[in-house]
Amino acid sequence: MTETTREALRAAALAYHAEPAPGKLEVRATKPLANGRDLARAYSPGVAEASLEIAGEETAAARYTTRGNLVGVVTNGSAVLGLGDIGPLAAKPVMEGKAVLFKKFAGIDCFDVELDARDPEELARIVCAMEPTFGAINLEDIKAPDCFVVERICRERMNIPVFHDDQHGTAIVVGAAATNALRVAGKRFEDIKVVSTGGGAAGIACLNMLLKLGVKRENVWLCDIHGLVHAGREVDMNPEKAAFAQESDKRTLSEVIEGADLFLGLSGPKVLTPGDVARMAGPPILFALANPVPEIMPEEARAVAPDAIIATGRSDYPNQVNNVLCFPFIFRGALDAGATEINDAMQIACIEGIAEIARQTTSAETAAAYRGEALTFGRDYLIPKPFDPRLSGVVATAVAKAAMESGVAARPIADLDAYKRGLEASVFRSALLMRPVFEAAATAQRRIVFAEGEDERVLRAAQAILEETTETPILIGRPEVIARRAERYGLEIRPGRDLEIVNPENDPRYRDYWQTYHELMARRGVTPDIARAIMRTNTTAIGAVMVQRGEADSLICGTFGEYRWHLNYVTQVLGRDGYRPHGALSLMILEDGPLFIADTHVHAEPAPAQIAEVAVGAARHVRRFGLTPNVALCSQSQFGAMAEGTGARLREALARLDAQEADFAYEGEMNIDAALDPELRARVFPENRMQGAANVLVFAHADAASGVRNILKMRAGGLEVGPILMGMGNRAHIVTPAITARGLLNMAAIAGTPVAHYG
Repeated sequence: MTETTREALRAAALAYHAEPAPGKLEVRATKPLANGRDLARAYSPGVAEASLEIAGEETAAARYTTRGNLVGVVTNGSAVLGLGDIGPLAAKPVMEGKAVLFKKFAGIDCFDVELDARDPEELARIVCAMEPTFGAINLEDIKAPDCFVVERICRERMNIPVFHDDQHGTAIVVGAAATNALRVAGKRFEDIKVVSTGGGAAGIACLNMLLKLGVKRENVWLCDIHGLVHAGREVDMNPEKAAFAQESDKRTLSEVIEGADLFLGLSGPKVLTPGDVARMAGPPILFALANPVPEIMPEEARAVAPDAIIATGRSDYPNQVNNVLCFPFIFRGALDAGATEINDAMQIACIEGIAEIARQTTSAETAAAYRGEALTFGRDYLIPKPFDPRLSGVVATAVAKAAMESGVAARPIADLDAYKRGLEASVFRSALLMRPVFEAAATAQRRIVFAEGEDERVLRAAQAILEETTETPILIGRPEVIARRAERYGLEIRPGRDLEIVNPENDPRYRDYWQTYHELMARRGVTPDIARAIMRTNTTAIGAVMVQRGEADSLICGTFGEYRWHLNYVTQVLGRDGYRPHGALSLMILEDGPLFIADTHVHAEPAPAQIAEVAVGAARHVRRFGLTPNVALCSQSQFGAMAEGTGARLREALARLDAQEADFAYEGEMNIDAALDPELRARVFPENRMQGAANVLVFAHADAASGVRNILKMRAGGLEVGPILMGMGNRAHIVTPAITARGLLNMAAIAGTPVAHYG
């Protein structure tokens, strides 16, 4: 790295911490404080009621305060990773960073607490005195052996979880990586020889964890800067090290490395040589975790042992041992179960959960976050990535379950399955709203054909469909391409075994398909030659023909290309027998709830009858999500203010809805702000018939609907489900190129719902 590059990175890092506001945290209120009534509840006199409840029963603090979701990240700055003893004030940016990770990955609030206390007993006393404030304590960056003393005292005196992440967080992630490394190597914990160069807090904790996982103490050889920790040694010893002292005449790392199965390094750069690696038992397992320069560089190890299984602490090599895989989720489970401590059972449950995720098919969200990396379980993928969204549900649930089974849960969770679903909903924002749809889809086994079957998102969605639903995915594409890409992406699905494939280049049904298409289109200028060409090249038309012939129940297309192009072929083939596209409905999941937008794609300038039809269809689909429709017809005009334009068409649509006595709440025409703000609407038109905020916005122009949809998605963080094609009896849906694999899974659930469920 050049000096110019280094200085640029330094400047960027400082700017990140300084702008637009200093630091990485802020305190935000969770309750409104807009008037005297709010003030009287937030503070005097109303606050006294909450205080009295807690005075009567301490566990009520978890209900009436933030304590049940508040962790204290505590340090004295005596051993900051990579920086050493920089003191408490200089450690504050690091502790703020830890707090940000808690919030990002597990939704846990944190206060960072930097204490000017060098004596471990004094530090422990201060931490213990903060027990009323926090639901748990995360000790951080405290030098050894002081950290052992602080943690021991705090655990003895406090009735909340106390967890020194530098020790136990590292040990848990190492335990998960070791579990899977041994699986890849075909070895067992009880049989292996371990050599370690980690005599500090993290190294000792990792060795203790390996013992709990089955490694025999006599098979552990611990070295530090003075050589082997052996019986009778007096230099730089403490009780934690002495527990691993060997009765041996050997004194150096190079002497004890012979025949080792696992090298565990938490020491310093270039401690292990290629010659040492060559003398290990094959395949050697190397956890070279020193940062930024490991004990041996992976390429040096592979030069002498190509089959080596390697983990480091760096993000630019596979298998980064990163504590963020552990601490947010072990605290999540502990807090939610009201655990009084984090015990061995909870830590081992955390290990098993992390290891299990790596052995499963990689999630689409993880693949998108780490595009280009091989994420298939094996030598170079032993542990999941930090942004794998499954960590929260799997690990926190396992930890909470272990807390309950080991008897340390003060607030046992009655329904762990529901708890896990709630955690998943906090990560997958669509999960909660989509649950009624998935439940309805589970009542029928429908066949969903995907027109763009070679697309990575479609392949990942197909994998998820097979794992999470009763539906059968059918992919249109070349079998060899689908197989090759599925293997590249680490997916288990294979053509012919798990999936039905329609190969446009060579399918025995080709003649039947082009003849069906020709019969449908013969009087629309389509000749047999054109029909043959379309059935070789147009996957949307192929999928539509399959649905028309009854070989599939629904088509999903549109992952690339223009919406109306796909709509043309869908309408040609499936727009018969009373089916025709009424409009496209997009569900936008926003921070403050769902909002449906229509018509976003089908009618550029819908006529009044079409607008009314869209409103009826939208209301019907909203009920599929377990919601009550509240439909606003939106325009620049407000309750008759403008005689012409969209206002006139919306007023006529309103009259049509009145005439047919629609069975849902609707009102219009009005501005968007009036639709979403009941108080504003009441001032503008007191006699309006809508109660509360609208949850469906229907527009008289596709430009307006599409514009609102895209603004909500790009600037308000809205997550789109859809667009849902209305009027086609759930026989076809056209998505947009921006859709994700999760979005395709959601659309498959919508397509998988029998028509009887929504009319």
